[in-house]
Amino acid sequence: MKCPSCSQFLYTKDLEGNLRVCKKCSHHFRMSAAERLRQLLDESRWEEQDRELVSTDPLRFRDTKPYQDRLKAGREATGLNDAAISALGRLDGIEISIISMEYAFIGGSMGVVVGEKITRAVERALTRQIPLVIVCCSGGARMMEGTLSLMQMAKISASLARLDRAHVPYLAILTDPTTGGVTASFAMLADLSIAEPHALIGFAGPRVIEQTIHQKLPPGFQRSEFLLEHGMVDMIVDRHQLKETLARILRFMGAGDEAAAATRPGDELTALVETAR
Repeated sequence: MKCPSCSQFLYTKDLEGNLRVCKKCSHHFRMSAAERLRQLLDESRWEEQDRELVSTDPLRFRDTKPYQDRLKAGREATGLNDAAISALGRLDGIEISIISMEYAFIGGSMGVVVGEKITRAVERALTRQIPLVIVCCSGGARMMEGTLSLMQMAKISASLARLDRAHVPYLAILTDPTTGGVTASFAMLADLSIAEPHALIGFAGPRVIEQTIHQKLPPGFQRSEFLLEHGMVDMIVDRHQLKETLARILRFMGAGDEAAAATRPGDELTALVETAR
């Protein structure tokens, strides 16, 4: 396949062996939800949660084709019942509750099922007192479920507030793309927001913004590097260092090996962020 950034031709097996990162220019290709879990979790093993949840098409929505047909196509393309995998697993020995979003399922859009899965994952982290990690990859709220989809933003945000009050760590990984209602809610509510290089992160698309404000946007607008420069994300981490970085941050926050975390210097997290910058 051809790299969209440097036009280098890449062997698919070589690309997959390099975590879907171009060896020439370090362009980060998109990954499936399952690939994310295999990358981050020890021995590529996890215990999936809430797999049985499926949309009931509450509005009987139809545009160019029925919503039920879109759901069926998404299931056939991904093998999932909706646009997120909820799981329990271990990251460098640390037990975590993790959500991995699947862009190939109706653009990773957040409907009632995705909202419920994330809320249950938050509650599971709260009950077990284990960190929460969400890998964000979404086009935003799912229009086919209307207000019911938009309600998920408030529901998830309220559950995250409870997690925050209990001092349970929550890390968000912002990948390409992270947009719409996902950005407007849980993607930006983490204790630490970690972006992949050159990921598109924003609410409305650049074209919509330009048409609204009647101004030309600056180069690189809504990309990870622009957001880091303007304080919207905390750090940018290459995919090859992501698991190690997450483990160090979680241990600093007191997860896993508490004794080791207590002996770490107080400025280690600051050093991590500065290194990423």
